[in-house]
Amino acid sequence: MPRTPQPARRPRWYAGAVLALLLAPAMAALAAGPVDAPGQRLPALVDTARDPLPDAIANFATGVAASGDARRKPYAVIDKSAARLWVFAPDGRLEAESRIIVGQAAGDTAPSDIGTRPLSRVRPHEKITPAGRFETEPGENTHGEDIVWLDYDSALSMHRVRNVPGEHRLVRIRSDDVRQRRISFGCVNVPAGFYEQYIRPQFSDRAGVVYILPENAAVTSVFPFMRERWNTAQVR
Repeated sequence: MPRTPQPARRPRWYAGAVLALLLAPAMAALAAGPVDAPGQRLPALVDTARDPLPDAIANFATGVAASGDARRKPYAVIDKSAARLWVFAPDGRLEAESRIIVGQAAGDTAPSDIGTRPLSRVRPHEKITPAGRFETEPGENTHGEDIVWLDYDSALSMHRVRNVPGEHRLVRIRSDDVRQRRISFGCVNVPAGFYEQYIRPQFSDRAGVVYILPENAAVTSVFPFMRERWNTAQVR
């Protein structure tokens, strides 16, 4: 995740990520989901012909599509607790899902200086994939490999899974044990085939949005559009 040194940056289109304060129980608000009336859940704007989405992800994807928060861009939703990623088309249709590798440490906020440190100075409890809304931009790593930046300043990116010596990431990403898929410094590692088929077409040539769900904070505290929808539903 941290970088030393960083390649020349390409133009960026975004104002920055919205990060959360650590507030209430992690997934409580998300599990309840946005509703039209008390006890009635909004229909998920996804391809229901595929394997059923977890309720929490379906509810969140519905909130994104219904609120227009992605601004007609492709978007992805990442659940760190499950180490999984879902890719959606701009109209809210589910494109695909995949196992991924995420940060070794649990948490929702990475140290503010994480992007300036050498890897050797990042302690295990700081290897966090931060929660928030990230507008993506295409880029390259120091080896000239194309990647997708989520937050350039903190060196947070999404890229193909790499064969890091001693970490067995190519094996770990196939494991059913989520704990095995928590090994990165914070970046999101995606299977190479999935990256080529879904990430590159959607995020490498244009801006998109990646939503990383929190582990400790309330979803409504990280994503205002979910709070606004929830509050609106309660007063009807």
